[in-house]
Amino acid sequence: MVPISYNLRNIAVRRTTTVATAGGVALVVFVFASVLMLGEGIRKTLVSAGSPDVAIVMRAGSDAELGSSVLPAGASLATSQKEVARRPGGAPDATADLVVVIALDKIGTDGGVSNVLLRGVTQDAYAFHKDVRIVEGRAPAPGADEAIVGKAIRGRFVGLELGQSIELRKGRSVRVVGVFEAGGSSYESEVWGDLDTFRNAFGRGSLASSVRVRLTSPGAFESYRLAIEADRQQELKAQRETDFLEKQGQSSALLLQALGLVIAIFFSVGAMIGAMITMYAAVASRGREIATLRALGFSKFSILLSFLFESVVLALLGGALGTAAALAMGFVRF
Repeated sequence: MVPISYNLRNIAVRRTTTVATAGGVALVVFVFASVLMLGEGIRKTLVSAGSPDVAIVMRAGSDAELGSSVLPAGASLATSQKEVARRPGGAPDATADLVVVIALDKIGTDGGVSNVLLRGVTQDAYAFHKDVRIVEGRAPAPGADEAIVGKAIRGRFVGLELGQSIELRKGRSVRVVGVFEAGGSSYESEVWGDLDTFRNAFGRGSLASSVRVRLTSPGAFESYRLAIEADRQQELKAQRETDFLEKQGQSSALLLQALGLVIAIFFSVGAMIGAMITMYAAVASRGREIATLRALGFSKFSILLSFLFESVVLALLGGALGTAAALAMGFVRF
């Protein structure tokens, strides 16, 4: 067998070949791993906002809160069931939310605009969502034109900084009076304000997008669901909050992963072709070395294994570099 030290010295001496081959493999690994990480991160972020003993009630046929509308009678039906836990004093442990989106200008981009999720809530929401905590400023006053922003989007859009204002519609703005965190969940990418303020601003009357209720136990969900969906007049559906949020994250994660897989496949083909050309060139340029090795008594098979060993080392080196670069993406915040 050709000594391994011979191959390792060749890799070290031929720096250009080493960098080109390992770099191509590293790029493929980096893209593929980063996309998988991003998809899994989206799913975990959404699911972390849910709880197994919480049910979410929306309009039947709605896949998301944005497309749902619940009438006051439906909200009353959702909160009056015997499976709903009660707070001290007898009030149902529940919250009704209105979810809408507005377009805001990004900060640090050339006129970029993106949608931001607004959630209209009552004062009950702050007690219901146990992970939500005001970290700076205060909560909006009931009925006031005030809002709080999640720490994940604070300062990333025009108006989303403490003391600034965002325009809901022409002539109607809300002032940011606080910043909140929610245990790293998707709520930290939202703007929260008073339910009635948002209803009036967007002409939603007395509608809510969804109603969340805390059940007496996770096992009470099935009987609760049957009771809600048995009322044909309201046409509502109930889901476990964890299941609902996982479905929301799955579509986004699958889309990102599918796009990333396609890109990674094209990059992989390019990297393999590049590595093949590089190794063919290495063999062609090392004719004298091969002849010398043959003269020294090494078999064709041993020389072939020697070149394959170099290829494997370069691939492992590129894979390690790509993985390290993908892990570093964990420190990047968008």
